[in-house]
Amino acid sequence: QVQLVESGGGLVQPGGSLRLSCAASGFTFSTSAMGWFRQAPGKEREFVAHISSGGSTYYADSVKGRFTISRDNAKKTVYLQMNSLKPEDTASYYCAARFRGVIESSGSYPYWGQGTQVTVSS
Repeated sequence: QVQLVESGGGLVQPGGSLRLSCAASGFTFSTSAMGWFRQAPGKEREFVAHISSGGSTYYADSVKGRFTISRDNAKKTVYLQMNSLKPEDTASYYCAARFRGVIESSGSYPYWGQGTQVTVSS
């Protein structure tokens, strides 16, 4: 049973920081690429960040320089460090696993978590 469980979301003020975690189980994490997506109400799901099995990273332009994706294979966990948060970052954030396909396409990710809500507001 494949499972991805996100945590770390919450309410934060503009300019603040959060670190999201995604704990993986049920598949070979160390050889899997991982990604983060987000979706705000009324909007399409949006690619945020990607990390390959070898540690190479790729980010959406909207978060580049502010967010950092990382992984700990021993803990089977992928992280998203979110700094300098803006109200437009408010969304439900989803962790996903990829084995092949276009990095930015949600269809390339067969496994998804349930999401964790991030709200950036004063």
